[in-house]
Amino acid sequence: MARKRSQTQSNSSWWNRYMGKFILAIVAVGSFAIAFGEGKISQWISPFKENSGCLNQFYREVPPVLVKGSLQSNSYALCFNGFNVMYSGVSKTPLWSAEHLTPQRLSTKIKREDSFHEETRISNASHRALLSDYRGSGYDRGHMSPNGDMSDTKAQQDSFSLANMVPQAPKNNQHIWRELEEATRALVVKQKQDVFVVTGPVFEGKRLKTIGRGVIVPTAVYKAVYLPKTGAIGAYYAPNNNSLEVRVVSVCYLEEKLGINLFPQLTEQQKRNVYRLPLTAGQVKPAQPLSYAHWDGESQCAEDIKPEGIEATQKAFKQQTTESGSSTSSTGIDEETKQALIKQLVEALMHYFLQILR
Repeated sequence: MARKRSQTQSNSSWWNRYMGKFILAIVAVGSFAIAFGEGKISQWISPFKENSGCLNQFYREVPPVLVKGSLQSNSYALCFNGFNVMYSGVSKTPLWSAEHLTPQRLSTKIKREDSFHEETRISNASHRALLSDYRGSGYDRGHMSPNGDMSDTKAQQDSFSLANMVPQAPKNNQHIWRELEEATRALVVKQKQDVFVVTGPVFEGKRLKTIGRGVIVPTAVYKAVYLPKTGAIGAYYAPNNNSLEVRVVSVCYLEEKLGINLFPQLTEQQKRNVYRLPLTAGQVKPAQPLSYAHWDGESQCAEDIKPEGIEATQKAFKQQTTESGSSTSSTGIDEETKQALIKQLVEALMHYFLQILR
């Protein structure tokens, strides 16, 4: 009798212990499903909109959005052939540079012809980076959207704009960063899938180094990548020095440091996923999708962007045109991709549910 009472008390203790978490999980998952279902499923499953100029460089035609108010000061939305840039007249560097890489785009290779130049579209000359700023600085003019991603001479020339450059440590630029750029292209070419890329600088600390007339030297550089077909996602993070160090982190990890929503069309649950991104092109195997690494439950993701905020950023790019397009637009979503996106939703929901129960 005492044993039965003890077992009953034990079961009651277990139930009381986990009841709160269970109810919280059910409520949270229900809320997530409603919010996700209304806002995201329709964006994923519905047909792609007709291409709108240079918006085709962004996933679902939605640019990264500056969340931190200080970043918006003296910022310039610049549409280029093959990539787009949000340029800062404060740092005199891009805050981000975005590209849509496709197998078709990378099937064309052209010989590199350097043509570094100042960006005359920056109307205020005091906000413009100059060639003289980099001369004798000890830093490379580091491409954010790389020359190797460009499929025609116009896009290549655009990639050498100083609006697409940051002061980059020589070994970082010429070794580790070059290898990461090659690895990203290998994902596209070897696995024959589209990749959306957002690359840029990280500025941390109160005392930042400058070169020339005030071009701020980044403390690190990042490259966030998303593969819609498989749902693989993650980001490279490398200190801007000659250490050759690099880490693969979550998109949320970057967003917390940057104050930028890098992929507004993805959910927080997706951006907490980290896949094993390749560090070299040789690590990419044609028939071997990227494996899952871990879930980042600690970083503070950027806040969701309201529709009016997205529209305002889109408008800044819609007002511009390019002479030629390096990326083709999609008119619809195929069944394979649709099923992959639904699978991503289910997996994200499960990760979220398990995180709450821990």
